[in-house]
Amino acid sequence: MRIQIFFKKFIDFSMALIGLISLAPVFVVLAVLIKLDSKGPVFFRQKRIGQNGKIFKIWKFRTMIKEAQSLGLRYEVAKNDPRITKIGKFLRRFGIDELPQFINVILGEMSLVGPRTALPHQVKRYSELEKRRFQVKPGIASLAHIKGWNALSWKERIKLDIWYIENWSIWLDFKILLKIGIIVLLGKGQYGKKGLVKDYDQK
Repeated sequence: MRIQIFFKKFIDFSMALIGLISLAPVFVVLAVLIKLDSKGPVFFRQKRIGQNGKIFKIWKFRTMIKEAQSLGLRYEVAKNDPRITKIGKFLRRFGIDELPQFINVILGEMSLVGPRTALPHQVKRYSELEKRRFQVKPGIASLAHIKGWNALSWKERIKLDIWYIENWSIWLDFKILLKIGIIVLLGKGQYGKKGLVKDYDQK
């Protein structure tokens, strides 16, 4: 198991570094488009809870207007939410807004695959079972992504996170990354049955 954990860290760091270097020109173009599309910063930073309850700031491309958290649905995001910018819709559809999280992976705060990150105010209501998510690093991709994403109930997502932690292997990570790649290319899986994203982030 220790060897697998070592390889997971090595793969995370290597792939994230290669990803950032190879996508640098694309990031520059996206940064310009985001700035031209609406006022505000290129990147969205927000406190999240990581492994062992450690707080860190996540990196994402901003996809919503400034101060979106105080407008509309506040902590939820609808499929046709007016707070989402034009370029933001494109970024969200294909998960491109998540790519800056390679920075978090390189910094050792996240992994390519793991349970989704949590907001501090959400964790205050967590049960002991739900807190088990913090036994491992949060991931850019998760098992829940390929099993229904936000269409799943919260209990279903927790169950999948716990199953992932208890059954983790390098091969499992590989299968999740492969399947999530297909989902992203199809532009599916972001919104739940009611057209809402259940766990809000002001991207």
